[in-house]
Amino acid sequence: MKYTVITGASTGIGYEAALAFAGKNKNLIIVARSKEKLEQLEKEIKQINPDLDVIVKVSDLSVMENVYKLYEDLKKYELETWINNAGFGNTGLVKDQELGKIEMMLNLNIEALTILSTLFTKDYSDTEGTQLINVSSVGGYSVVDNNVTYSATKFYVSAFTEGLAQELGKRGGKMKVKVLAPAATETEFANVALGVNNFDYEESTPRFHTAKEMAEFLMKLYESDKIIGIVDIQTYEFKLTDPVFNFRQSQTMKD
Repeated sequence: MKYTVITGASTGIGYEAALAFAGKNKNLIIVARSKEKLEQLEKEIKQINPDLDVIVKVSDLSVMENVYKLYEDLKKYELETWINNAGFGNTGLVKDQELGKIEMMLNLNIEALTILSTLFTKDYSDTEGTQLINVSSVGGYSVVDNNVTYSATKFYVSAFTEGLAQELGKRGGKMKVKVLAPAATETEFANVALGVNNFDYEESTPRFHTAKEMAEFLMKLYESDKIIGIVDIQTYEFKLTDPVFNFRQSQTMKD
C-alpha cells in the first residue's frame, strides 16, 4: 500500500490532481482545512475506483505545529509521491499589504512547503520511484506587478525545488523532485488574492486554464523526466523543461 499525498486538495488544482491520480489507481492522502470538501472529494475518488484507500487529513498548514503533526501522523503509511500544492496569493501594492495575511502566506507558501519537503526528502530520497512535486507559479519566474510579495514566495519555491532536484541528482538520490509553474488558472485563487467572492475569469482574464487542465499538465510532469513543468506566459502552452536557475557546484561535495 503506497500513497500519494496532496496538500491543498479541497479545491482547484489539488482537487483535480487527486482525481487524476485516482485515475492512475493511486491510493491517496488528501489534506486541506475543509473536512466537508475533502469528504466530497473522497466520494468522487471512490466513484472512479472504489478499491482505492483514501485518507482524509484536516489541517491548517499555515500553523507550523500542524505541519510537523501532519507529517508525524503520516509516518505509518508508505508514501510514494508528495505534492505540496497548498498556498495562496495576495494582490495589491506592497505599501498597502495587510501584514496578518502576508504572514500567513509566508508561513504556508514557504515555511510549510520547506518543512514538508525536507521531512519527505529525509525519509525517501533514496527510495526508487518516489517523487516530490512543489507547485510554484509563472510568478515564480518573473515578478508580477501588484503581486510582488506573492511572486517572491514563488521564486523561493522555484529556486528551492530546482536546487533540491539538482542537489539530489548530483549525489545519486533516487527520488525525483519537480516544480509545476501554472499561469492564470480558474480556481479560488483570485478570490483569496483579491479578497472577493465572485471573481469571473471569463470576464476578467484574457487567457487561463481550468483546474482540470492544470492537473493534466501536472500528470505530464509526473510522468516525465524533466524537472520543470511551466506554462508559457506568451502562448499559454505547457512546456516541460530543464532547470532555469543557475546551480553552482560547491568546491567540496558533501553527503
